[in-house]
Amino acid sequence: MEVLRIEGLSKVFGSGRLEVRALEDINLTVSAGDLVALLGPSGSGKTTMLLCASLILDPTAGKIIFDGQTIFQKNGWSGGVDIRRIRREKMGFIFQAHNLIPFLTARQNVLFPLSLVGLKGDASQRRVMELLGYMEIADRADYLPALLSGGEQQRVAIARALANNPRLILADEPTASLDTVRGKKVMELLKKIAKENQSAVIVVTHDVRMIEGFDYVYHLKDGHLHHQVN
Repeated sequence: MEVLRIEGLSKVFGSGRLEVRALEDINLTVSAGDLVALLGPSGSGKTTMLLCASLILDPTAGKIIFDGQTIFQKNGWSGGVDIRRIRREKMGFIFQAHNLIPFLTARQNVLFPLSLVGLKGDASQRRVMELLGYMEIADRADYLPALLSGGEQQRVAIARALANNPRLILADEPTASLDTVRGKKVMELLKKIAKENQSAVIVVTHDVRMIEGFDYVYHLKDGHLHHQVN
């Protein structure tokens, strides 16, 4: 089932002599269970594309269809669409920096997004421990982030991203701060999530060592998207 479709998407910053065409005529379709890698050097437009796909950054032109609903068309967001609610309830985000709240335990960090969608009490506690168990870090549930290793913090961040059972997970350089062994473990977790949860997963990375076993690999170069045929 198709989760995300991007058609003819462009993003331009500035104007005149200062104009920068960050993205140019991007076309991409991602379905449930797909694990997609987006490769490219710094400045190629990877993060800009991820921000447009996550409905955070306004495209300049093009079309975005998410979960069967047209969200952006031509040069504006579709009327009546609650973009914040879509992001909150149907998307999960994983970043290079774990962005865990330092004064909350691992359990509390994962609880936080559940409270935003109204899940509280015993049901939310069960969901949190289920997710931490899925990430094989349940024994660290009551540890503060400072007491966790980098790999453990990233596992908590992934559990938090899964809290709302998202249709789409967007990961921006999720292994950049990890060594190769821990980085590959995180990528294996994302593969597991895509297949078992049937979430569509898009991973931005510059490290080709991390994308073994991905379903689709794309390269961004000078704002243009190129599909790598495996």
